[in-house]
Amino acid sequence: MLDAPATASASTTASGSAPAAGPDAVGPATPRSTDRFAARTALVADIAAHFADEVDRGARPPREAIAAMREHGLLAAAVPVELGGEGATLGELSAIATDLGRACAATAMVFAMHQGQAMALWRHGGAAFGVTDLIDAVKAGALVASSTTERGIGGDARRSTCAIEPDAAGRIRLRKEAPVISYATEADAILVTARRDPDAPASDQRLVICLPEETTLTQTSTWDTLGLRGTCSNGWTLDAETHADRVLRDDYAAISARTVLPVSHVLWASVWLGIAADAADRARRAVRKQARASVGQTPPSALRLAELLVDLQALADTVRHAALRFDAVADDPEVLESTAFALAANALKINASERVTDLVTKALRIVGIAGFAATGPLSVARHLRDAHGAAVMVSNDRLLQNDAGLALMTGAIL
Repeated sequence: MLDAPATASASTTASGSAPAAGPDAVGPATPRSTDRFAARTALVADIAAHFADEVDRGARPPREAIAAMREHGLLAAAVPVELGGEGATLGELSAIATDLGRACAATAMVFAMHQGQAMALWRHGGAAFGVTDLIDAVKAGALVASSTTERGIGGDARRSTCAIEPDAAGRIRLRKEAPVISYATEADAILVTARRDPDAPASDQRLVICLPEETTLTQTSTWDTLGLRGTCSNGWTLDAETHADRVLRDDYAAISARTVLPVSHVLWASVWLGIAADAADRARRAVRKQARASVGQTPPSALRLAELLVDLQALADTVRHAALRFDAVADDPEVLESTAFALAANALKINASERVTDLVTKALRIVGIAGFAATGPLSVARHLRDAHGAAVMVSNDRLLQNDAGLALMTGAIL
């Protein structure tokens, strides 16, 4: 399981991987109000696709794609205009995540997880030097990871065992036993949840910026998984000694409800849409090959392809709607912290994570044995393995259990 936000109580390359959506692609993508990120995203996606199979085989970070995201400004895309950034909307970030998901799910997940954390800085961090300094670093291309889950709390990111321990000199210490921290070795900062102080209850959490030079990471487990192998979500013991001005201003309950949870769920779903869209592209190429072999006849598999595209479009519309919904209320804390909004965010994650495996499986059946192959231009093996990670990174059962109580109070936002 990848490190998670709080659940509400929320043409082929040499490697055989397909690049991001082009004019021949069939899968729908989330819309852009402008195409200002499209060309840069395509450049990054080409690099991600070229190395995707190698990243998957070696379970190593997608370093080449991370460097390309940094070079082309994708890691900094959401920095607000008033802070000198481009101010990407969640709808625009969703479109980027989908295009990257077509190329390499691990790269796209790194992008998605980074954005949820980075946005917390300017939306919740305040004016402390430690926060503004990291915002400037993100603007320059810094990559941000997160550590929210902790051993002994069953994956519940809204509770912490570790605590911030201050001293008289204004410095703070913390130790966190983290079962997973994604791409920890590549990150320029890790945002860590911890109890406000040693006497605080488990749910009274703050978010702390931990920089590499102030942090010691001791690996406690490896990430040898079925899919999403390039996220490198190893287990770590994290020891940090830093300054109090690296603690974000708002409590983590507000950060999660207003930013981390809804942004993460939209962007994760966008990645899964990209996985499904690329699988559909491969299915279409297989059907076209069959059609060329029987000129004048529509292959039986064309009907299955048409059905697949209906389902794919439905998922795209769901993701699109969720991104636009957040953008419409992004500055309204009352709506963002409502029970109905939490139900809607959870519903997106559950729905998208279940549907992506169905869509890729349908594509596999259309392609046939070439799709079942481990490698090759029509293989969807990596897509299927990656898709199965969607339902277990933040367990759908946990979300539904939380929803069961919330649903007694209100309905979802439609």
